[in-house]
Amino acid sequence: MMDKFLNDQQDPKAVEKVYNRLVDLLTTGEEIIYIATQKKPLVNILPDCVALTSKRVLFFTPANLGLSIKFIDFVWKDIVDVSIKEEIIGAVFMVKSTNQAEMGVDYLPKVQARKLYQYAQERKEEEREARRLRDLEEKRAESGSINLDHATPVQPPAAPASAPLPEPVVVAAPQAPASTPLVVHVEEKDELTEKLKKLRMLFDQGLISQDEYNAKKLELLSDL
Repeated sequence: MMDKFLNDQQDPKAVEKVYNRLVDLLTTGEEIIYIATQKKPLVNILPDCVALTSKRVLFFTPANLGLSIKFIDFVWKDIVDVSIKEEIIGAVFMVKSTNQAEMGVDYLPKVQARKLYQYAQERKEEEREARRLRDLEEKRAESGSINLDHATPVQPPAAPASAPLPEPVVVAAPQAPASTPLVVHVEEKDELTEKLKKLRMLFDQGLISQDEYNAKKLELLSDL
């Protein structure tokens, strides 16, 4: 498993220490993406390392003459910027968090620094898309007050109590009774209009799709 992190001339001993420590630090569903190791120009006995996982960026620094290793991590959702700076000898990899905290490692082999930058940008893009979907879901939840499925129907007005019948009167030529005029419930018509307006507003704001809009509109009109 560790061998796949030695393809870009990483220091094998440094990768082994970082890998063994990472295995103990990984959370549920977290995977190691890449490990880069520092290569100092003169003495490279205790190099710093950078590890990318599916959830974090971790910076490792040897301590106690290499007997232990310290680390600091940044979760992807808190990282606002990732950058590299290539120099005459090696490159510098930097991250900046939402609270303006910065962390970096210098003297990284350029091929490793470029891989770090590439994987970090891909992971940040995934995080941006996830954040966009979360924001969309929050907007939909906020619009839940406009609930077309549970709108309270307007009850038609109660029919007036019938008046007592008058005494029958015999007439020579009785006429056919006039037909009862059709009663149009203006309230129900207005309620349907309001529902259609609210449905259109949700569609215009991008809170529902075209298919959801057409299906709900058809449902409302079918009640006529």
